[in-house]
Amino acid sequence: MLPIQIYELGSVSDNELTRVVCVCRYQGKYVFSYNKKRNGWEIPGGHIEEGETWEDACKREMYEETGATRIKVEPICLYKISTYGLLCYCEILELGKLPEEYEMAKIQLSNDLPDSLTFPEAFNLYFKTVKEKKKL
Repeated sequence: MLPIQIYELGSVSDNELTRVVCVCRYQGKYVFSYNKKRNGWEIPGGHIEEGETWEDACKREMYEETGATRIKVEPICLYKISTYGLLCYCEILELGKLPEEYEMAKIQLSNDLPDSLTFPEAFNLYFKTVKEKKKL
């Protein structure tokens, strides 16, 4: 895997962002999604589609990957693997049914990262960074 670099917010313009990752909580527990194609747990996130803002992408990805119908999102920092992404913290205010037509099979509420992460190096870094910056 390519190295991951962390940058402060504002280091690049929003139009250079290609992805969002959302460390999220619901009722005091962290929320993780099980990817049925990759057979592992993930922190929700994905690509920013053409015409979307990063906030629109967060809302869409959170719905598709957790069933969240209402969130409060806060940008934490930027990261770069091959392109720039935005790491966010999300509080899920309303959680609906997980949509079946997307890549996630189920969600898990937990106090910590689950075992069997699809991208352990990246997800451990994202989780640790958000916890430190938010003092969680």
